[in-house]
Amino acid sequence: MPLTVKICGVTTHEALAAALDAGADMIGFVFFPKSPRHLSLAQAGEVSRRVEGRAQTVALLVNPEDGQIDAVVRAMRPDLLQLHGAETPDRVADIRKTFGVPILKAFGVADSDDLARAETYRGVADRLLLDAKPPKNGLLPGGNGLAFDWTLVRDFSPGAPWMLSGGLTPDNVGDAVRLTGTPGVDVSSGVEDGPGQKSLAKIRAFVAAARLAQDQLGLATGSV
Repeated sequence: MPLTVKICGVTTHEALAAALDAGADMIGFVFFPKSPRHLSLAQAGEVSRRVEGRAQTVALLVNPEDGQIDAVVRAMRPDLLQLHGAETPDRVADIRKTFGVPILKAFGVADSDDLARAETYRGVADRLLLDAKPPKNGLLPGGNGLAFDWTLVRDFSPGAPWMLSGGLTPDNVGDAVRLTGTPGVDVSSGVEDGPGQKSLAKIRAFVAAARLAQDQLGLATGSV
């Protein structure tokens, strides 16, 4: 399998262009008002149209109601919906059926019990995203720049494509790929100069480092 590289929390045309030119496979857009990466529907529609089929678009939502999902789907027609809250397997299945959009389900990971919980979504979510658990009383479910113990997922095999997130940067993404064998990586704060402020240089460096690790492991080249 090729390594899937996702740049999340994109808010500007410049950051989008940097991610696409670097060869990112997925671009994430955040719809969560508490996040510094939050986009309005109008902004997301405008920015996402510039992807022009060069990558998959991902709409990130947290415990969304159907009305919010419908508005996002109409505004940008995403390739995937990323559910980054406490959505149950039944809720995920309902969203997938109602809107007909593949689901990327995110989980906070701190120990092996969290991985077991992730596997309860087998056959429900199209992809899984393993992120570090947010700090207590934290406002954001992800994008906190925290990592978890990557050795936990060395033999992770949930029966669906999965991605590694949490604390990844251009400096450590290669080690993360080589250590875990993850088929995908996702970054947001790790390619920023400040909250919500994407660094074009860091985006390029992150994708390049991930691709180098891909080549070293002999993974197939190309997007999925």
